[in-house]
Amino acid sequence: MDTRVNHIILRGFLHEKPELSHENHGRAFYRFSLLVPRLSGAEDTLPVIAAQDVMEKAELEGGILQIVGQIRSFNNRSDSGRRLVIYVYAESISLCDDEPENLVCLTGTICKVPIYRRTPLGREICDVMLAVNRAYHRSDYLPVILWGRTAKETSQLSVGTMLQVEGRLQSRDYQKQLENGSERRTAYEISAMSASLFDPNETIT
Repeated sequence: MDTRVNHIILRGFLHEKPELSHENHGRAFYRFSLLVPRLSGAEDTLPVIAAQDVMEKAELEGGILQIVGQIRSFNNRSDSGRRLVIYVYAESISLCDDEPENLVCLTGTICKVPIYRRTPLGREICDVMLAVNRAYHRSDYLPVILWGRTAKETSQLSVGTMLQVEGRLQSRDYQKQLENGSERRTAYEISAMSASLFDPNETIT
């Protein structure tokens, strides 16, 4: 697969020890969180799932972990409704001496009408949902945030347009209002640093 379709590199620190997540076709998968510092000093705590054979080859103690893989999604149905669950599917895990990193490259199709808005401070934002193809005729649905002039131009694109983005996967805490009160949740989304139409001659940044 072209790494621009769905590719992520993370370098950060193990935030919690791996636990068994689930089994699929006799193959065990484990989950853990990776703490990835930002240049601003903030931190993203990102969920990672890895197959048992990947975990068995990995060293998890002694420094910065590098994870190479893809961003995946699935719909989780519960009593409180449907939630889009985002996570990093690790294809390899290794120790490294490099600086923290959080780099995402995606190519997908806009599958909902883009939502253009402004922050209270007047900054332009556009929310886009990308459908990113996966093997076996499946797709991952990944929320992307674009900023500034790119946000405004992307907001004018139609559903079905193919878009390439580069950015980072970030975590964001928020309060979800429920019938019996509120609940603290964490959202995961791609904050795009650049975006372009899939045709390399039709850049929008």
